[in-house]
Amino acid sequence: MIKISPSILASDFSKLGEEIKSVAYAGAEMIHIDVMDGMFVPNITLGPCVIKSARKVCDKIFDTHLMINDPIRYIGDFAEAGSDIITFHFESCTNHVEVINRIHSFGKKAGISIKPATPAFVLEPLLPLVDMVLVMTVEPGFGGQSFIPETLESVKIVKDMLTKLSLEVKVDIEVDGGITPETAPLVKEAGANVLVAGSAVFKAEDRGAAIAAIRG
Repeated sequence: MIKISPSILASDFSKLGEEIKSVAYAGAEMIHIDVMDGMFVPNITLGPCVIKSARKVCDKIFDTHLMINDPIRYIGDFAEAGSDIITFHFESCTNHVEVINRIHSFGKKAGISIKPATPAFVLEPLLPLVDMVLVMTVEPGFGGQSFIPETLESVKIVKDMLTKLSLEVKVDIEVDGGITPETAPLVKEAGANVLVAGSAVFKAEDRGAAIAAIRG
C-alpha cells in the first residue's frame, strides 16, 4: 500500500491546524513533521510544543523527521508530544542502536534516514531493528528542492537488503524531497511505499487530487 505523508514544512504556519486538517481530510495517511536544529542542517523549524498543539486537531500518524545532532537527547520530548514515528539521521550520531531502543521504549516506531551522498549499505546492520528507512531524495534542510535522480539507486539497494533479510513487509521505505506526480512513479518502482510531498500537496489548488495523483 502506498502511503502519502504531506510535509508541513510547505504549509502556511499562520494557520497550521487548519492546514493539517485539510490534508488529513484530503486523504493523507500520515503527517510529515520536519524538525531542524540549525546545526545538523542549515535551517531551524519547530519543536515538541508545536507537535503537541497539532496533535489536538488531527489523529493521523505523526511522522516526525529529526534533522538534529545527537537526537537521543530529545526522543522523550517528541514521543510525549504525540509523534507516532520518530526518524533520525544515520549521520547525526554514532549511538544508532541506543537511539532506536530509546524510541521503542516509548512505544513509538523508529525510522532511520540517510542523506543522498550516504551509501545505503551502511544501514544493513540496523534494518532488523527499525520500522522505517527514509531515503532523502534531496539534501535535507529546505523544502521545494528538485528531486535527485541518483537517489533512486539508494532506494533500490534498501529494498534489496530488506528482501534479502525477509524484512520487506515489516519495514517501510520512505522517500522525501522533490516528490511530485512525475517523480512518484520512479520512487515507487524503486521500492518506496511512503511518499513525503510538501509543495506538491500544500501548494495545490485541489489537495485531494494532488494526493491521489502522487499515490497513482
